[in-house]
Amino acid sequence: MAMIRRRVLGLVLTKSKLKLKSQNFGQLSSSTGAFDRIPFDVFFQILIFLGPKEAARLNVVCKSWKFVVSDNRLWILFFHNLQEESWENIDFSESCLRSGIGHPLLRSLSDQSTLLPYMHIYGQRAQHRGAVLIDDKGGSGYSKFGWSKDSSPSGYSATFMEFGDLESPMYSRLRHFFVTIYDRMKRKPSTQPVVVAFPICHYYDTESSRAARRQLEEAIYRVLFDMNVPAVCSINQAILALYAARRTSGIVVNIGFRVTSIVPILQGKVMHQVGIEVVGQGALTLTMFLKELMERKNMPVGSLYTIRTLKENLCYVASDCGSELSKDTNASYEVTGEGQFTISEERFQTGEILFKPRMGGLRMMGLHQAVALCMDHCQAAKETEENDRWFKTIVLAGGTACLPGLPERLAKELSGLVSASMFNDVEVLPPPHGANSAWFGAKLVSNVSTFSEAWCMTKKQFRANYGHQSSIRGK
Repeated sequence: MAMIRRRVLGLVLTKSKLKLKSQNFGQLSSSTGAFDRIPFDVFFQILIFLGPKEAARLNVVCKSWKFVVSDNRLWILFFHNLQEESWENIDFSESCLRSGIGHPLLRSLSDQSTLLPYMHIYGQRAQHRGAVLIDDKGGSGYSKFGWSKDSSPSGYSATFMEFGDLESPMYSRLRHFFVTIYDRMKRKPSTQPVVVAFPICHYYDTESSRAARRQLEEAIYRVLFDMNVPAVCSINQAILALYAARRTSGIVVNIGFRVTSIVPILQGKVMHQVGIEVVGQGALTLTMFLKELMERKNMPVGSLYTIRTLKENLCYVASDCGSELSKDTNASYEVTGEGQFTISEERFQTGEILFKPRMGGLRMMGLHQAVALCMDHCQAAKETEENDRWFKTIVLAGGTACLPGLPERLAKELSGLVSASMFNDVEVLPPPHGANSAWFGAKLVSNVSTFSEAWCMTKKQFRANYGHQSSIRGK
């Protein structure tokens, strides 16, 4: 094999020299001498052995080799050998996110392989320097940050609102926030673009709220460009959670820290005209309800950190709360520094408040009712005329959404609320990457081959879009 490799590379060098002398590629001979007698599948294995870099060089040898080397099957195999990302993520990114906007339906792999030039895509992705990913959670009090080539976030920070006091200008808070993150990552802002995951905006129907949103986004761009970041991409967290599930259309149910948002998204765009449903309970509500349930039994409670830890490790959502009472549900968990705790029916009663808020003294819609209402609005929207299935994928997001049994229970409750025709083909998906789904969605976007040109805004574009009144200082 080593001898074959040397002969192949030697031929490549010889033919490359001929190409430099020729102005017409068609003048190159299509014959490869003794290599013409090598069966196609054997030659394919030689290319795999050579690897993507050397295989790409064979593209200049002759027409017949150019045809073989550009075969999508070869480059799909090279993609399969990558350790950074799964082929499913690469396939979704390149088939649905290349243009900067999503498509409502995914094409089959056979269709994609005939449309996408994977050799070119491989080369584009290989040139990526990566990006800084920042997911600001807002209400939960912390942000996640990391490098797009890493498998998970590398650190956590307080949100930008926690930097400075209430009187601090937004610009100074944001600058302190971003400088702190870059310092912790030990990276220079000028060396790579950044993806900022925006908190989900609930109340977007007033002019004042839209103005506040634009002001925050403009301030983020201005601060980052003042720090010499080469390009900035800002995306809604709900959209990123949907991308993490390898979907571009659907309904994202984000159980946040204080509220739960039901966000309809079509082709990568939040459908504000359809309406974002908001339920006034979130992760904190469940934590406090578990605390109340334990106090009713005079159980040792400990800190809120202890309660949250028990919720995350022991609680689940029952398919039927009544029948669950007849089961032995005792379970124990040891919280570091606090000791061991044992709970029983509290394990499933905690999550039950999502569907029966009155259990906790709350007068509001249950989660299933809010999702059903959103589905009704989606079906009534004009966009449904062309595609009546885009809202039937429901993706859960947020740490509390990781409770076992929640997707199945939500699907069960929806089946009794919406019509049979609407419920047909409904799919409820758990958080694809747990509490880090939005961060992983940003990772997908930042690694797509057209990321810089299709997704990012440069300093020059920012100046052109926002004009002199919001120009960058020190230009």
